Amino acid sequence: MKFALGRRWPLILLAVVLLGAFAFAMFRTGPLAPIRVTVHTVADGTVTPSLFGIGTVEAQRSYAIGPTAAGRLLSVEADVGDTVIAGQVLGRLDPVDLNARIAALDASLARAGNAVIAAQAQQRDAAAKAKVTAIEAKRYDTLADQKFVSPSAVEARAQANTSARAAVDAAAASVAAAQDDLTRLQAEREALVAQQRNLTLVAPVDGVITARQAEPGNTVVAGQAVLQMIDPSSLWVRTRIDQNRAAGLAEGLDARIELRSHAGDAHMGKVVRVELLSDPVTEERIARVRCDRAFKEGSVGEMAEVTISLPPSDAGPIVPNAALRHINGEKGVWRITEGKPRFVPVSTGAESLDGNIRILNGLSSGDTVVVHAERPLKDGARIKPVEVITGLKR
Repeated sequence: MKFALGRRWPLILLAVVLLGAFAFAMFRTGPLAPIRVTVHTVADGTVTPSLFGIGTVEAQRSYAIGPTAAGRLLSVEADVGDTVIAGQVLGRLDPVDLNARIAALDASLARAGNAVIAAQAQQRDAAAKAKVTAIEAKRYDTLADQKFVSPSAVEARAQANTSARAAVDAAAASVAAAQDDLTRLQAEREALVAQQRNLTLVAPVDGVITARQAEPGNTVVAGQAVLQMIDPSSLWVRTRIDQNRAAGLAEGLDARIELRSHAGDAHMGKVVRVELLSDPVTEERIARVRCDRAFKEGSVGEMAEVTISLPPSDAGPIVPNAALRHINGEKGVWRITEGKPRFVPVSTGAESLDGNIRILNGLSSGDTVVVHAERPLKDGARIKPVEVITGLKR
């Protein structure tokens, strides 16, 4: 009996050791072990919030160059990529019979000018005759007072004077009509000359040709673009900002522009316009951002990453955004009190792109909060602060 019991002692001892090892594993690394967490000590500071958006490079001032009347292209004297200056000839249209019509009007203008001269001469002649008849009528009035001439002779001279004055009025009307005819012909000629000028396509400003949409021999209609050009000094970035994060977006804010073709090469600029209309499909607001210096690289239509700096927040408690939790529809953090986590509701303010967020109430400087935990926490759970949680599944 004693011999059998002696042989069981090693087995009992082994069982006790195994049971102890299992209990140790359960309380140190198993489900009963303290939950490993990383912590952060709350400190007062300021947050500089930013807005991030994706945009495309566009030209604020672009021009479609074409005729104002239908015609056939004789020549196109610029191509895509050409740099042009204001007033430079870019193309010409066939004038057809326009030059002949202008020549005909020139002849009509010469004839109308001669008609004005003739009418003015007739007016002067009529005025001279009226002056003579007026003198004679006055003299006959004097002779009639002295009984040297008969009343019928006085009446005849008065009638002659009246007719002469009517002739003066008629001559004046003829001069006015001739001048009106001359003015009409001059206006018609100016209209044809303006139409002739419109047959020459010129650059309205200094710029760069971006599209050529017709070739010599093509027939174009009024308003059709033959060439398109932009003012390269007016380039800006049409930026889309998520509406959920667009609070504070306003004109005049500083911005950082990074073209996709020049990653890491930042251009500083400003928000020059915030569009009144948002995109209801993508739920984004539209902002126009202009660079402080003209783009010397990149291309119109190129993608760009834009970071807009908002005014910094006031000083107060700052925590990492990763420390925030949503439990039962309430936003808060796990604050460590006497070594135990306690869920504390908080109100948040400005947030920076590097993950820091301003706490408006609920925390004070010096508080310790949980940033990451290897398992979901509960109030009063056993925790073990560590520097890094290895093997954490995200």
